[in-house]
Amino acid sequence: MRFFYDTEFLEDGKTIALISIGIVGEDGSEYYAVNLDAPWKRIREHEWLTANVVPSLPLLHGDARNYTRDIINYQHPDMRTYAKIRADVKSFLLGPYAEPRDVELWAWYGAYDHVALAQMWGPMISLPRGIPMWTNDLRQEVERLGLDAETLAPRKDGHHNAIADARWNRDLHAAITAEATS
Repeated sequence: MRFFYDTEFLEDGKTIALISIGIVGEDGSEYYAVNLDAPWKRIREHEWLTANVVPSLPLLHGDARNYTRDIINYQHPDMRTYAKIRADVKSFLLGPYAEPRDVELWAWYGAYDHVALAQMWGPMISLPRGIPMWTNDLRQEVERLGLDAETLAPRKDGHHNAIADARWNRDLHAAITAEATS
């Protein structure tokens, strides 16, 4: 089964810390979570993440000036511990089957997304059986076929929101497939 996903993360050239993950199955199923255990102090100090990613996360409502420390709503149901996200992602991708189903992963500029996904289990060799050690890259397909992604699948909303970007990845894949077979 094909899964289209996106992650938001903090990277410093040495580590990739998961902030959020969104996954959409070709069957329409969806999974979204924000990492309760993310390094929130470092994220708050990162200008680009604060401007582009944080606004799409679960936020407290009201005037942000009233929140001296943070505006993230840590009580929101999308907030989950890293361990819970790891268990949820494994279950979502592999399903409730005795034998893992065939999983095909797709992402836009997916190299770092795959590292963020794989690191949930430690080194890549520790990925659960059935989760591939690679992600197919939609950006590479667009380039290979000489297409324009924004023309094929204009973004509707949520750039840098993991679930909105995962949905866009699904829509882009469908548009690429239609274009390639026409």
